[in-house]
Amino acid sequence: MYLYDTIDQSLVDQRVEQFRGQVRRRMAGELSEDEFKPLRLMNGLYLQLHAYMLRVAIPYGTLSSHQMRKLAHIAQRYDKGYGHFTTRQNLQFNWPKLEETPDILAELADVQMHALQTSGNCIRNVTADQYAGAAADEVADPRITAEVVRQWSTLHPEFSFLPRKFKIAVTGSSRDRAAVRVHDIGLVVKRDEAGAIGYQVIVGGGLGRTPMIGATVRDFLPKRHLLSYLEAILRVYNQAGRRDNMYKARIKILVHALGAEEFIRRVEAEWEAIRDSAVDLPAGEHDRIATFFAPPRFEALPNNDGEFARYRLEDREFAQWARTNVAPHKQLGYAIANISLKPEGGIPGDATTEQMNAIAAIAERFSFGEIRVTHEQNLVLPHVRQADLYGVWQTLKSHDLATPNLGLISDIIACPGMDYCSLANARSIPLAQDISKRFADLRRQHDIGELKVKISGCINACGHHHVGHIGLLGVDRKGEEYYQITLGGSADENTNLGKIVGPAVPYDKVGSAIETITNTYIGLRADGESFLDTYRRVGNDPFKETLYAAH
Repeated sequence: MYLYDTIDQSLVDQRVEQFRGQVRRRMAGELSEDEFKPLRLMNGLYLQLHAYMLRVAIPYGTLSSHQMRKLAHIAQRYDKGYGHFTTRQNLQFNWPKLEETPDILAELADVQMHALQTSGNCIRNVTADQYAGAAADEVADPRITAEVVRQWSTLHPEFSFLPRKFKIAVTGSSRDRAAVRVHDIGLVVKRDEAGAIGYQVIVGGGLGRTPMIGATVRDFLPKRHLLSYLEAILRVYNQAGRRDNMYKARIKILVHALGAEEFIRRVEAEWEAIRDSAVDLPAGEHDRIATFFAPPRFEALPNNDGEFARYRLEDREFAQWARTNVAPHKQLGYAIANISLKPEGGIPGDATTEQMNAIAAIAERFSFGEIRVTHEQNLVLPHVRQADLYGVWQTLKSHDLATPNLGLISDIIACPGMDYCSLANARSIPLAQDISKRFADLRRQHDIGELKVKISGCINACGHHHVGHIGLLGVDRKGEEYYQITLGGSADENTNLGKIVGPAVPYDKVGSAIETITNTYIGLRADGESFLDTYRRVGNDPFKETLYAAH
């Protein structure tokens, strides 16, 4: 993983001291809350319903075991003993005291972490495929690109006050695990006919109040031109994006208003003026950054480990976990082990201090000290020997981290909702817990198959409900919580926005509504057909008919 140089370290250290002075002035009454607000937001500090919340950046979702231990320590020392992993591959502490936040940032800086650009109208934390550097279907490691973009965008003077927040995601595979088509800019690493690395560039995706799927503005951009082309896109947006209405300020609105052809014309014109300039990386710099992401020292192993196969036959519980939570690795004899943060009745994305310390220890012993955070609020051990999977599973199980439900109905994405967020109209967490308990029977979950439920407590869509196979959006109706249900969404390489089934249903009816939807699917599916396949074949009507007949 990337290691700070003296410039990186000096930058975050200086920011900590600046913020320490700003907090001191706020505590002394020398700054009002209105004056302090833009300063704290620049450092990832929000004011939520009940307390401050600090959002910590985890660039492209990559953590070392040392960094995970630091997060565990902060959760224990400064918070309530847990942290919350988010859909932006970040971590949030929900209960820090204002006067202690500079100390938290100083502790983060000690392990090369920070909270820069986790808020504000700037380029936010760059996300990537959680299987980067390990996936069997990978064209190239997307973390290299993500790190190049991170360095270019950090405190970029021209793009620190954009019309609205800006999100970039990178995938290194044709199978999209980073949801690139619903980002302001999505990058797909690919090769041309000669084998050279470049990018498909997608612009104007996003969820929230006006969900849109991004448009491809370049089918293949040579690697050497990445930064100048991104700079051209951001310049067009900075100049033409709306600033009079925050709800219409995202780049997706600009692309839609101009039309893709006109937007591309403007970007190309801007790019012609800066391509092959100092904006692009100097010769050798990309290769220098790539050295930080060299593969670990893998052992020469057979492709199919005998012990792994034996334990799968002998231990049904382990076999269930291996079926859902283990993915193929590019290196023979290794596997990718997914850690679900969605136990039965749990809060999606939460991990306790004890669990974070346990994961750090497991990563050190079994995965070269590497951990990944996913945009679906789970964690990953990217490089595990097949022979070690049984031991990994046993250790995870002892810490309530071995739920075998990845991609199943209880593997729910949920925003903090009205339990924490001042913008929310409805609760997300209790609803996720209720659904998880209703479908606790793992045999039933496996019978249903892949089914992604995503819950947002308001129209800002932090729970990505628009791209859930089943999406739930909390709405307020005269002080009562209702939930709008959408079906058929997806955030993969075949991205779709879900369609509203019908009128919103009250909080106490949502669980039975999900039951009705899944039962309808089971009655309609063909042999081997997933929920999404069935929905795409039959459409909304059969689900609407049974849902509203039952309610």
